[in-house]
Amino acid sequence: MSGHNKWSSIKHRKAAQDAKRGRLFTRIIRELTVAARAGGGDPAANPRLRAAIAAARAANMPADNIKRAIQRGTGELPGAAYEEVVYEGYGPGGVAVYVEVLTDNRNRTTAEIRHLFSKHGGSLGEPNSVAWLFEKKGTLQIARDAAQEERVVEIGLEAGAEDLREEDGVYQVVTPPESFEAVREAFERAGIPVRHAALEMEPQTTVHLEGAKAQQCLRLLESLEEHDDVQQVYANLEVDDAELEARAS
Repeated sequence: MSGHNKWSSIKHRKAAQDAKRGRLFTRIIRELTVAARAGGGDPAANPRLRAAIAAARAANMPADNIKRAIQRGTGELPGAAYEEVVYEGYGPGGVAVYVEVLTDNRNRTTAEIRHLFSKHGGSLGEPNSVAWLFEKKGTLQIARDAAQEERVVEIGLEAGAEDLREEDGVYQVVTPPESFEAVREAFERAGIPVRHAALEMEPQTTVHLEGAKAQQCLRLLESLEEHDDVQQVYANLEVDDAELEARAS
């Protein structure tokens, strides 16, 4: 990745901004509710809920908010029924885009997502049109000052991790989906805080863009990220630092 930044890296840098705007809480609350509805309200027996609770605590979400979100999922409290939907398409320059959504109105959300793709020079595709370009992986983020690299590597590999990367002062531990929970629990037992842990879609190939195409694609991805129903946006975009600086200016 020398000299380049994938969209996943850009997303991680935006996390603090999302938290300030309250968007992170909204996404986590929806995930808590859906996870509890799908697998029950006991985190010990529901890995997805356990991961959502960990994300909520990492974001300093009040315990009462977590409890109410879970109760809405189990039916103990009234709440909206969210549907999980995936949208796939292409952005400018042929960049593959994979969007995960939780919505209480699929028809409305589909129309809005289609409009965003069209507005920013992309096109919404059919199911599985780009999914084959991505692979599900577990990703855990550990602050560089939380532990020595050798210790992170040792714990991760023993628990089933397959890769370790370092970006912006953070260790990125990558796992196959089946080892995700074991790796996360191994770091917890070792007393090493994991500040982010999730199953994510990782691109198998990337598309490098420059200039106007890069800026147009970044606008598309950012507009999708800002949609209220969108949980995650994945893309195989790769751009130079200069493009990010131009976007931020």
